[in-house]
Amino acid sequence: MLTETDLRNGLTTKRFGRKIFTFDSIDSTNACAKALAGCWAAEGTVVLAEYQTAGRGRLGRSWHSNPGDNLTFTVILRPSLTPSSVNILPLFTAVAVADAIESYCGVKTDCKWPNDLLVRNRKVAGILLEGSFKQEMVEYVVIGIGLNVNQEQFPPEIAPRATSLRIASGAPVDRPKLFREIMTTIEQQYDRLTVEGYDSIIPRWLARSVIIGKKIEVSQDGTVLGGVVRGIGAEGSLLLDTGEGVRSLVAGDVTILEFEHASRD
Repeated sequence: MLTETDLRNGLTTKRFGRKIFTFDSIDSTNACAKALAGCWAAEGTVVLAEYQTAGRGRLGRSWHSNPGDNLTFTVILRPSLTPSSVNILPLFTAVAVADAIESYCGVKTDCKWPNDLLVRNRKVAGILLEGSFKQEMVEYVVIGIGLNVNQEQFPPEIAPRATSLRIASGAPVDRPKLFREIMTTIEQQYDRLTVEGYDSIIPRWLARSVIIGKKIEVSQDGTVLGGVVRGIGAEGSLLLDTGEGVRSLVAGDVTILEFEHASRD
């Protein structure tokens, strides 16, 4: 089991990861982080678990992760944002984690709207954001990150679409060192956002995107929309050209119908 000492040894951040709650098993790191945030835990506080009995992905899906192989943790943020702008944070998190992966592992990592990280067109990480709002402002946000690090076998139903950093790099990955790299990158880029503005993350996310200009289907509230992705809105929405106009979507489950890599202009 990873301990707070393992994770913080050599950590140089000022806020992120300075307080870490570690668990061998817990229901959900997001649920625990929300409880802590409601009691005014500091921004940058982390909840990490080797195993989640009720781990969740987006749209109520379960999140499965082999104990001892991966990184599953949640970070508390207290950004100065309105609720309508909060959807920019999964994009920010995706870029920060992708940068950390490439810096530490040398594995090229792409972003898929709204919350996935891909390596060679297979999912390596997912992000789940939940928040609390008060008086038209964000009180806190918890961002759950599930990252496949050293797992080499996946359940048959997801095996064709999943991968890990170990599979991609061909070597085992030191989880504490990778965690510290992620904390460092998140803190640096979060501080940068407060200076440059939250919409400054969009060009960096677009540079890693695999869906711009692609034909996709979006499942949303029991309906399926098809079209071509034209871009990302100022607050993180997906701009989808349906052939009858461009729609701005803030949530949905995306299937890429033509999955060649978009060029990185």
